[in-house]
Amino acid sequence: MSIWNKMEKMDRRWIYLMVAISVVIPFLYPMSLPISITPEAQAVYDTIEALPDGSTVMLVFDYYPSTIAECEPMAIAALHQFFSKDIKVITLSNIPLGGPSMAETITRMMAKEYNKEYGIDFVNLGYKANYVAVMSGMGQSIEDIFPTDNSGTPLSELPLMTKTKNYADISFLFEIADNATADYWVSIVNAQFGLPMVCGTTAVSAPKYYAFVASGQFKGLLGGMKGAAEYEILVGHKASAVTGMSAQSLVHLLIIFLVILGNLSFFIGRRKSLETA
Repeated sequence: MSIWNKMEKMDRRWIYLMVAISVVIPFLYPMSLPISITPEAQAVYDTIEALPDGSTVMLVFDYYPSTIAECEPMAIAALHQFFSKDIKVITLSNIPLGGPSMAETITRMMAKEYNKEYGIDFVNLGYKANYVAVMSGMGQSIEDIFPTDNSGTPLSELPLMTKTKNYADISFLFEIADNATADYWVSIVNAQFGLPMVCGTTAVSAPKYYAFVASGQFKGLLGGMKGAAEYEILVGHKASAVTGMSAQSLVHLLIIFLVILGNLSFFIGRRKSLETA
């Protein structure tokens, strides 16, 4: 049996093994495969860079734990950029399952790295049901909607919140979502209160939101792990998204190689069978 016949009859378990190796290699031996920066991702970075140091922003954790691989790197990279500019960060979530706890974990972790103090440099408002009413109500008074933070501390005891009464005191909003809450931030908060915002979302949701960028309602957009990796590169902190994209790229190259090899083995084997017929 020729090598081409063996290729055609290759046990699929060898293919699974090659895919597994391609996924694991970048995590064991980090590599820097080229990642192009899209205009939408560059706009996210540039918009935040243009904010005056010391501004107050909202970072919204509107994603479920199932999409952590795509969305969490965006939140971490955003906090790198915010805290490096001494920007004050208010987090909240319209997702009851994991949103407030993910915001708490990530902001506390990043605050330690930048020596930021809770209540002064960042606050986690947590979750409140009925996000349409929450978004609208914060335009009048954040404290009316969130009398306490995620831990039950009254907002009146948090210095950052005593200076932040409503959207008029907020310079910018970064929405990270894997669902339709991003639509409501645009239709309620951007349209009615004029708050500038960008969005980070999953790859499957991103195509819908390019129209929001074109209309100017989103200043920029991060789509999926690719968008997260671009943003990590822009902020100068390559992490899990860049590694994930390296693994994804290796698997894509492997698939291309196997498709070419499979077609070669088919046509060469077919030609030889015709010659011997």
